[in-house]
Amino acid sequence: MQATHPLARRALLLATLAFAGCFSVWTLYAVMGLDIQQQLALSATEYGILLAAPIFSGALLRIPLGMLADRYNARLLWLGLMLSCIPALALLPLVSSFYGYLTTGLWFGLSGVSFTFGIRYVTDWFASRQQGLAMGLFGVGNAGVAITFILVPIIVAWWGWQWVGPVYAVGLALLLVLFWLLSPPSPKTAGPTARPLTLRQLVRDARVWRFSLYYYFVFGGFLALLLWLPQYYMQAYAMNAQQAMAFTLFFVATSSMVRALGGWFADRYGGRAVNWSVFWVCLVCLFFLSYPPTTLIIHGLEKDVQLEISVNVWWFTALIFVIGVAQGFGRASVYKVIHDYYPKHMGAVGGFVAAIGGLGGCTLPVLFGLAQDALGIVTGCFMILYGVLALCMITMFFANQAAQYQQRLQDARSNNFLLDDDE
Repeated sequence: MQATHPLARRALLLATLAFAGCFSVWTLYAVMGLDIQQQLALSATEYGILLAAPIFSGALLRIPLGMLADRYNARLLWLGLMLSCIPALALLPLVSSFYGYLTTGLWFGLSGVSFTFGIRYVTDWFASRQQGLAMGLFGVGNAGVAITFILVPIIVAWWGWQWVGPVYAVGLALLLVLFWLLSPPSPKTAGPTARPLTLRQLVRDARVWRFSLYYYFVFGGFLALLLWLPQYYMQAYAMNAQQAMAFTLFFVATSSMVRALGGWFADRYGGRAVNWSVFWVCLVCLFFLSYPPTTLIIHGLEKDVQLEISVNVWWFTALIFVIGVAQGFGRASVYKVIHDYYPKHMGAVGGFVAAIGGLGGCTLPVLFGLAQDALGIVTGCFMILYGVLALCMITMFFANQAAQYQQRLQDARSNNFLLDDDE
């Protein structure tokens, strides 16, 4: 269906708003986590597990619910999802223990599935040549985490921490009503309906796993950084919570807003080319960020020379900004490539890839905490990301080589067939 459909832009706008609200709920612990950590005296590993709880449930359920979205109405499933998260937010003031926060986080973390429902809903409205831009614009809803970074401190300043959950519950309820009343039903697509994919088919498809690995870095890495950066700024640069949140908000907002531009580039130049460029940019930045602050003492003939090697806060922020922009491009381009290969299975394949990406958002903070506790240095998180990115680039390189080999083989067979016909 063409984007000139009179309801297409309205559907995209409302879907993006709904996704932004759900994403704000999904990342609530990114701001609340600092207060909970101080309140319960959590270690770095425990803090990473706390941040991972809502991300884990939202990521894991993207697989079965994404497959469900290919069979049933994604819009109605999305409405039911938002409704199911409201009680968890309303009960948040009653929680006081570490395990209580984990359980509640797993519950309202269901809001993370909204991306899978939204992608399935949005792609039905747009032609193939417009999918990159359409999904990129929808993905701007990632900026919903900026709502949390701005709104939560305001709620705390006015009413206290106990009101964060109830205010978010009311906000999600209002968003639910708005989306229910104003969003148009999914359009009826022309042509035969594709047979839904099974979980076995997804698991046995190597290409799906490859796309999932790419998304593990560009989206999982983005999630992990927005959760981890406030603490990093406070530890590495002695900032207070407000300053750390402001710098993290800059990273989140810019990375989210450029996703639409990344979708446009993917439509124009191809998703694979954009992905490869993204990986090289991030590799260079992570090389510098992974190096811990170091003091070198050179013993001279008459005196010692001391050299300090470190990345100051402004260079650090600049490198993080570049990584955020590159990841924003990458999140859009990965889904453009997915639609090129699986246009009729965006719920199942898109949900599977989104699940692996979301799992990056919950496993990476835990790995960050383990690396920091084990190594005793704050840059361990960037060493982990560097390793993940290296694996992505090696995988993409060999996949491209295999694709080129298959193309050459196919061309050779075609030439031989033509020669046989001439004879």
